Amino acid sequence: MIENKASVVLLKKPGEIRVEQINLDPLTEDDLLVENFYSGISSGTERLLFEGRMPSFQGMGYPLVPGYECFGKVSSCSEISGFTEGDTVFVPGATCYGDVKGLFGGASSHLVVNKNRAIKMPFEIGSKNVLLALAATAHHIFADNSTPDLIIGHGALGRLLARLTVLRGKSPTVVDKTANRLSGAAGYEVCTPGEVVGKQFDCIVDVSGDLSQLDFLISLLHPGGEVVLAGFYQDSISFDFVPTFLKEARIRVAAQWQQSDLQAVSDLVISKQLNLEGIISHEVSAENAPYAYETAFNDTSCLKMIIDWKGYH
Repeated sequence: MIENKASVVLLKKPGEIRVEQINLDPLTEDDLLVENFYSGISSGTERLLFEGRMPSFQGMGYPLVPGYECFGKVSSCSEISGFTEGDTVFVPGATCYGDVKGLFGGASSHLVVNKNRAIKMPFEIGSKNVLLALAATAHHIFADNSTPDLIIGHGALGRLLARLTVLRGKSPTVVDKTANRLSGAAGYEVCTPGEVVGKQFDCIVDVSGDLSQLDFLISLLHPGGEVVLAGFYQDSISFDFVPTFLKEARIRVAAQWQQSDLQAVSDLVISKQLNLEGIISHEVSAENAPYAYETAFNDTSCLKMIIDWKGYH
C-alpha cells in the first residue's frame, strides 16, 4: 500500500462502477488503519445507490464508496486505542476518503475507522464475519420483544432472522416466491406465498423490500397483530385502511441496528450459537468488482456476494 491510499470500489455516478486508487484521510490517535480482507455487497441499499434510486438524505451524493460490511486486520493503531496490530476486526464501513463520500465506505482495500466502530472477531470465521451487520439488523427487529412467526423473504437477511428466531425458541414460517430460495431451512419451514393464504399470524416481518404485498400481509394477521417493515424501501408506504382498521393492526418500522445489537450477535457467533454457514453464495476478487455487483443485483441464486481484497495488500 502507498501511504494513505487505498484501492476502492468507486461509484462515480449511477451505473458506473470501477476500482480506483484514492487518498485516505490521515489517522488520529482514536483511529485504526484496517487492512480489509473482505467486504459484502448489499442487494438492497447498494442497488438503490447503483441505480440512482436512493431517496435523498443528508450526506447523499456521488462519487461514493459503497459497502458497510467488512472484515480485516488492524495494521496500525495508537497505544490508547485498545487494539493491537494484527487484531482481526469487523468494521461497518468508513468515511475516510476526503471529498469522496463513504456510503457507506466499506468496499476498500484499506480503511481508516474510529476505534469505537470496530469489533474484534476471530480470524478463523473468515469471510463469514461480514455477515455481522445483517445479523445485527435482524437482531434489532426484536428490540420491542416481538418475535416473528412469519418472515417474508428467504435471502441472507431472512435466513439470519429465522435462525435468530429459532434461538429464541420459536419456529417461524418463511415465505419466498423465488423457487431457488425455498431450500436451506434449518429448524423452520419455507413455503410459497400461496401456502399461507387463509392462515393467521401474530407478528409478520418483511425483509423482502417489496411493499406491493403489504395489504396481503395485513390480511394474514390475527386481530391486534403486527407487521414489521425491516427492508429498505424506496417508495411511499400505502395500505388499504378498512381491513387494517378492522384488525386494529400495528405497522412498525425496524430502524438501523445499534451497537448493542452488533455486540449481541458477535457473542452468539463466537459462542457458536448462531450459525453463519450456507449464506455466502459467491466470492469474487476485487478486480472483478463490476461483475460482482451485476451478479449480486441480478442473479437470484446469489444470496450474498463477497469481494476479496487480499490481492490489493
